[in-house]
Amino acid sequence: MASDFAERVYEVVTRIPVGCVTTYGRIGRALGAPRSARMVGWMLNAIPEGRDIPAHRVVNRNGVLTGAPHFGHPDAMRELLEEEGVTFVDEITVDLSAHLWDPADDPELDHLFQMPD
Repeated sequence: MASDFAERVYEVVTRIPVGCVTTYGRIGRALGAPRSARMVGWMLNAIPEGRDIPAHRVVNRNGVLTGAPHFGHPDAMRELLEEEGVTFVDEITVDLSAHLWDPADDPELDHLFQMPD
């Protein structure tokens, strides 16, 4: 069973709209853990089998496709994103100016942003 933090990460990632991406750091900050980008990545690499989590929509702070441990070659991630209409500035960098989604701006996720007592 996934930890509470992992479940919160998964819920945020499932809300990323098709055609958009967010960053590991933005997810961490939105969840009240501003220095947890690496932990967010670990959670996404450990998605339980059978869960439908669009982890391909999470990139690093520069828009670079960094999901190699989960997806293998960056081309696999790029192909999934291109199918959703995401554009790139080079071979492995998403155009963040056109496709960045910030979970902190989604009112449907407000319940996740409260720090536990």
